[in-house]
Amino acid sequence: MREALIVWGGWSGHEPQECAKIIEEMLQEDGFKVYVENSTEAFADPSIHDLSLIVPIVTMSKIEKEEVTNLAAAIESGVGIAGYHGGAGDSFRDSVDYQFIIGGQWVAHPGNIINYSVNVTRPDDAVMEGIEDFPYTSEQYYMHVDPSNEVLATTTFTGDHAYWINGVVMPVVWKRHYGKGRVFYSSLGHQAKEFDVPQMKTIFRRGASWAAR
Repeated sequence: MREALIVWGGWSGHEPQECAKIIEEMLQEDGFKVYVENSTEAFADPSIHDLSLIVPIVTMSKIEKEEVTNLAAAIESGVGIAGYHGGAGDSFRDSVDYQFIIGGQWVAHPGNIINYSVNVTRPDDAVMEGIEDFPYTSEQYYMHVDPSNEVLATTTFTGDHAYWINGVVMPVVWKRHYGKGRVFYSSLGHQAKEFDVPQMKTIFRRGASWAAR
């Protein structure tokens, strides 16, 4: 049986505990044995090297050097990591080691909660199979991203809320590798209710399964 660890915490506005419960149930339905912790101290535990998957849900906050060093070593050795929105893409702002794993870092969401479109760029990928472009209402994440990411979906900024980014095409969903580990990220999922959007939930579910060894 594949084993997964969910670590939640950080800024409460992203409803990390509620989202952790949703993902826990999702992974259990997919055959995982799931462990849930609410402290980054879990990342320092040597036993994480035996996991199939790690799901961080920790917006902002801090990670200690020994925690991120052990996490990075686990991913490099083959443990998968799957995250979404600020729970993974705006975690530990002072840790470039962590950002190197995820492949991106949030820097802005002009206009805050707005209507925008998610455009599927890799319909041939198993994560995106059967999913077409879809409208979305949430924070449209502007991110600094790693050029080695394999981008599966994007969004285009209109410039209505920051005129100088008009027409910028920004990755929304990507896959990458960190050593032997698979990394999956989706910028969708500001709060727990967004898991009610079928495309958002399906993308994360498939991405997590892909990442898990």
